[in-house]
Amino acid sequence: WWTPEDAKAYNERSSLVADQYSSYVAVDSVHLNGRLTLGENTADIGGLKIAYIAMEHAYASKTRDTVAGFTPEQRFFISVAQIWRENVRPTYARQLAITDPHSPGRWRIDGPLSDMPEFAQAFGCHAGDPMVRPENVRPQIW
Repeated sequence: WWTPEDAKAYNERSSLVADQYSSYVAVDSVHLNGRLTLGENTADIGGLKIAYIAMEHAYASKTRDTVAGFTPEQRFFISVAQIWRENVRPTYARQLAITDPHSPGRWRIDGPLSDMPEFAQAFGCHAGDPMVRPENVRPQIW
């Protein structure tokens, strides 16, 4: 149902996602397979953007109180990180990197959030910081 131009644009953009995740190390010297995890990574990126927009809409007419020293935006990103906390043995991490179409929890956090300018703004991150990917390699799928 896509036009050839749409398919070409998607393939170019999704290659940035695949390359980004293929650069991540699961354990030891075993890298993720960005092509294997592409569908889930794309879903994580899109889902987080939509959830963030929904949160912003929910706060549009409310006071943005700081709670426990954190702004609503910071609390949003902290909650994302808490969802994907995990601890697996190296042997299992190696197996998952080869067979699982889902990225490990760490990269389901660091991957999408490092691509979101909203995250950088919420925590005062700047270009060159580990959680800020350069604009020219940030995937913009949708």
